[in-house]
Amino acid sequence: MPTLPRPPVDLSPRDRAIRSTLAILAVLILGLLADIMVLGHLQHVVSQQQLTNAFRFELAEGTAPVSEGNVDKVLLTSGTPVAMIDIPSIAVHEIVVEGTDSGTLRAGPGHRRDSVLPGQVGYSVIMGRAAAYGGPFARIQELRPGQQFTVTTGQGEHTYAVIGVRYEGDPMPPALGAGKSRLVLETARGPAFVPDGVARVDAELVSETKPAGARQTTYLTLPLADKELATDTSTVWALVFALQFLLIVELAAVWAFRRVGLRKTWTVFLPVVTVGGLFVADQLVRLLPNLL
Repeated sequence: MPTLPRPPVDLSPRDRAIRSTLAILAVLILGLLADIMVLGHLQHVVSQQQLTNAFRFELAEGTAPVSEGNVDKVLLTSGTPVAMIDIPSIAVHEIVVEGTDSGTLRAGPGHRRDSVLPGQVGYSVIMGRAAAYGGPFARIQELRPGQQFTVTTGQGEHTYAVIGVRYEGDPMPPALGAGKSRLVLETARGPAFVPDGVARVDAELVSETKPAGARQTTYLTLPLADKELATDTSTVWALVFALQFLLIVELAAVWAFRRVGLRKTWTVFLPVVTVGGLFVADQLVRLLPNLL
């Protein structure tokens, strides 16, 4: 006997709501994975090229930052290039930006605002991601005592020698002597995308020490979002807006499907859903640990 076509199933309002929710959730998951594992790496490459051009120009003009303010004594905005770090033994060549919140560290390693710039008297801290957005500090735990690397700032090139790698609970290096400079590199410890702690590399300056520039930010006033493995909730409002946008798109797609069919609906709404999903994913990344 010939098989009779099945009549279309008319879903209940509850089932339609569940289907819409699952569809949006699938878009979010795919968008987040694409943003972190694929597009994030491309974004990192583009950002580093732009930052390199800008920083080299400032070095040539003698306007590269040497404190927390620029040449006009205006507080540096997050994402401003402040240094260039070269660690040949682990293939690191990165522009360091000011600020260490989750959004800022997508562009590259960040200098923690409450510390001096590399090469200056005192402690300097540079934080970098271990896996996402190029994972610039993925291999810093491979560094061994005595290995040297350089950091270039507006005060010149500074050479550091590695003291060692330490984790939570390990003893601190000897206290810093008067007029000395030390750099701490920080990243996430543990499997990629599943951080379970912080790995730190201590390095001693072996070249000439430079005077420290003025700092407005202290450890007590440093925003929580700029500390190790912190998340950034400052743009949650944008995430809410993006989720509302995706919901509206989903409802519009359901309406269009009933009126014009699957093919036309797919053609029109696929690019819109893709852009919306990536925008949501971009905001979700800020809610993930900044050293991820």
